[in-house]
Amino acid sequence: MNPPPPAKDASTVPIIGGTGALGFGLSLAFARAGLSVAIGSRDPERALESAARAVQEVPGASVEGLSNEEAANRGGVLFLAVPFRAQSETLTNLREHLSSGQILVDCTVPLAAAVAGKATRLLGVWQGSAAEQAQEMVPEGVTVVSALHTVSAKSLTDGDEFDEDTLICGDRKADKAVVAELIGLIPGLRPVNAGALETSRITESLTPLLISINGRYKTHSGIRVTGLPDGDHWS
Repeated sequence: MNPPPPAKDASTVPIIGGTGALGFGLSLAFARAGLSVAIGSRDPERALESAARAVQEVPGASVEGLSNEEAANRGGVLFLAVPFRAQSETLTNLREHLSSGQILVDCTVPLAAAVAGKATRLLGVWQGSAAEQAQEMVPEGVTVVSALHTVSAKSLTDGDEFDEDTLICGDRKADKAVVAELIGLIPGLRPVNAGALETSRITESLTPLLISINGRYKTHSGIRVTGLPDGDHWS
């Protein structure tokens, strides 16, 4: 008989694909905020190396390197930060390791790599968006929320203080509020409720737009939604 999975700790944040640029940046951002982080990877050795790098960057941080499957058991809210081409395979492999009540924050964008001088472009997804595809693939009871499509991985890694928003999409306001609370721990990054999960079709399309802008201006710009009222938008 297999041993039961470790208890899911609300203070531990698993990052599936945590050895990539965005995943590692998120790992550092949450470690700086005082949270425990579980870096997941298809290659556990790479995860261990990334965890060691993270502790060097944030002395005293609690960061462990694990396989994606092991990392998925470490927390109730996990972030999926893999390239779109790996999303389907990753979620298939995780299916037996996710459980009802977990929230999967999908950060993937269906991008085709720029070739021969052509701009990066968005790929068509049968379900409408990468996030909606993820919702179809996770086990029953696991909720998908999408976020962080416009946030610079380099800025997260460098520890820059943001002055921008991130759009959060999902079908349950309570789940989005949980994700917003976590993301709100990153200095200067304001979570904005962008509506239902299907709105991810729009938010994901902002990524190639920003890639184009950032390439022209040689910067790491984000987005800001103006005119929002002050106060709590999540309760």
